[in-house]
Amino acid sequence: MKSTQIRHTLLLLLTALIWGCAFVAQQVGADYVGPFTFLALRSYLGGLVLLPAALFRRRRLTWQELKAGVLLGLWLTAASYFQQAGVGQTTVAKAGFITTLYVIFVPFLTFLLYRKRVSARIWFCVALSLVGLYLLSHMTLALSAGDWMVLLCALLFSGHILTVDHYSQTTDGLTISCIQFLTVAVLSTSGMLLKENPDWSAIQLAGPSILYAGILSSGVGYTLQIIGQKGVNPTIASLAMSLESAFAALAAWVILGQKLSPAELVGCLLMFVSIVLAQLPDRSATMTA
Repeated sequence: MKSTQIRHTLLLLLTALIWGCAFVAQQVGADYVGPFTFLALRSYLGGLVLLPAALFRRRRLTWQELKAGVLLGLWLTAASYFQQAGVGQTTVAKAGFITTLYVIFVPFLTFLLYRKRVSARIWFCVALSLVGLYLLSHMTLALSAGDWMVLLCALLFSGHILTVDHYSQTTDGLTISCIQFLTVAVLSTSGMLLKENPDWSAIQLAGPSILYAGILSSGVGYTLQIIGQKGVNPTIASLAMSLESAFAALAAWVILGQKLSPAELVGCLLMFVSIVLAQLPDRSATMTA
């Protein structure tokens, strides 16, 4: 069981790497197209990439899978819109930091909604990761309008994580991931047509960013999240995925030339340590066994 949890956590770490690099793509894309346009196009790509595999794997779509996919799509539409709208008005590192504040929202919501106890060790890991996230944010708590949008996105992503935790145990991950992206695509297209004026030349300029966000961040990343969260405590899962902020800062360093300070490097290290500590066996559970 422990080896399975470690394997699934590694999938979540790969998800965090893909998502972290996506912050760079999203910021570049925000220079050319509106948030609904970007979100609609990346979601169509993510859904179409997964559709052949989902159809091949499943002969019949169940009501549970349809409901799960649509609910996840609703959460993802709201969270991704505010993230995309905010990321164009702040830095990559700060957007990564604020987004991954779901690492603190998830255990609080888990306790408030389900009355599930969170161990002291996991709370310590959450606190340690928050220190790391703070160092990655250039040690400032001043929030711009874009930062507030990303903060709202973090709260919405917490709902998405808990919904994944609820449905991933009893549904096919590939199928519900495909449905969630088609749901996001339809909703975002409506917003695009009502609120924005998409221009083909601008879409072409944003093309590489949309391709990365659609195929890798959406199609691959969110599917790995659903598969990886099976059998993993949602708080531990949020800790693993919170490394996307460290990867975002590293990606901004490598791709955009935004260098990491010593404090930011320490922040990356603290977040990595928090993930390792969260995976250690629970001594009380071991003694009971």
